[in-house]
Amino acid sequence: MGEGRASRVIGALCAAAVLMIGGLAIGGGREATAAPETSNRATHEGVASCAGSTCHSRQVDSGVNVRQNELITWQDPSSVAGAHSRAYRVLYEPRGEAIVRKMGLNADGVARNCLGCHSDPAAGGRGPRFQVSDGVGCEGCHGGSGAWLASHRTVTGTHADNISRGMRALENPKVRAGVCLDCHFGSNKPGQFVSHEIMAAGHPRVAFELDLFSSLTQHWDVDADYVKRKTYAGGVKTWAVGQAMALDRALTLYGTSGRGQGAFPELYFFDCHACHRQISDDPKARPQWQANPGRPIPGGTPPFNDENMIMLSAAAKVVAPALGARLDADSRAFHGALARDKGESVRAAAKLAGTARALSDAFAARSFTRAETLQMVDLILQGEIARRYTDYAGSAQAVMAADTLLNAMANSGQVDRGAVSRIRPNLDRAYAQVRDPNSYRPEAFRASLTQVAQAARSLR
Repeated sequence: MGEGRASRVIGALCAAAVLMIGGLAIGGGREATAAPETSNRATHEGVASCAGSTCHSRQVDSGVNVRQNELITWQDPSSVAGAHSRAYRVLYEPRGEAIVRKMGLNADGVARNCLGCHSDPAAGGRGPRFQVSDGVGCEGCHGGSGAWLASHRTVTGTHADNISRGMRALENPKVRAGVCLDCHFGSNKPGQFVSHEIMAAGHPRVAFELDLFSSLTQHWDVDADYVKRKTYAGGVKTWAVGQAMALDRALTLYGTSGRGQGAFPELYFFDCHACHRQISDDPKARPQWQANPGRPIPGGTPPFNDENMIMLSAAAKVVAPALGARLDADSRAFHGALARDKGESVRAAAKLAGTARALSDAFAARSFTRAETLQMVDLILQGEIARRYTDYAGSAQAVMAADTLLNAMANSGQVDRGAVSRIRPNLDRAYAQVRDPNSYRPEAFRASLTQVAQAARSLR
């Protein structure tokens, strides 16, 4: 992907959303203790168990199949690649300390609310070298290594051996999405949900795109050896599966009982900027609300955040038209139910989540051709889908999708890298339109996407 793409994304979506992965902060200099364990997963041995110059802590790339400098990348103090190692540290920084003061939390409350994402939960227990202060360590993503660390170190050990002993198969986009979404959207596990209360106290908006976020923290090379040992899904499949699973996760959590405060539903699921907009009594002020063809709801009804629904609709129309039609019908029914009745909306959410799961299975089971990917790019950038970009979140997701899909085609050799580079100025102008939510203008954004679409026609 390159640092240029990373800087554009972070500039557009706010680096804090990546760095403050999922929680609060602790004040007064006391170290938080970890949230209680609730799983029987393998023991987490800690980041130190992966270190050493013959393992994953070389100072430079080894130049062979595995870089062996992965810990250096994980510890990078300034780039997005080091965000996971900084996850615990940000709990002690001014923004985090302000959040905990506003919420009136003590150290135990912080541990319950934050450490599920700002550290490695280590649900299967902790080895002697495990440190909560390591933040999101290797095993936070790869799984507790107690059962597979020995086979992982041996010359004759294989990736399949490690997987059989409990290592997570992160090369599988469904597995990776499930792990990433726990913190980059939320889960039912302890300390892994950013409620509206937490966001009101100052937590940044949470955003997610699986292939892009994987690229931002990439510490592996996809070469012939990687493909032989693990297979390779590719950026387009990873993006599509990630969109489907993100929608499934959002809807499933929405339908979980106990989400909300008093008479209000849990507002985290709704589009932030539909409510957090400028209010003016000036009759000449710019209208803030726009009718959205994908959401049959009256003005003034808070809309569910539909960024993943929009992206899924574009992908499904190309590769799974029957499921795409079902998705659109279920989406409209869900939005309509939200405007009428909570119980009805929960039932509609469950039905739509089932469609999202069917799409994730369909995407995971196939490859995407050059023609299909170009058609998805075209649908995302203009026409019926583009008319649904009336709010900031969906618009930010759209420009990330276009960037991801174009880069994936260039990386796989389906299109010329130079041709994609020539589209870059148009993409940068689209990114600029979503750099600041407060200055977002839907008409200007859609116009910028039209320019990207026109430039992308050169790839056909």
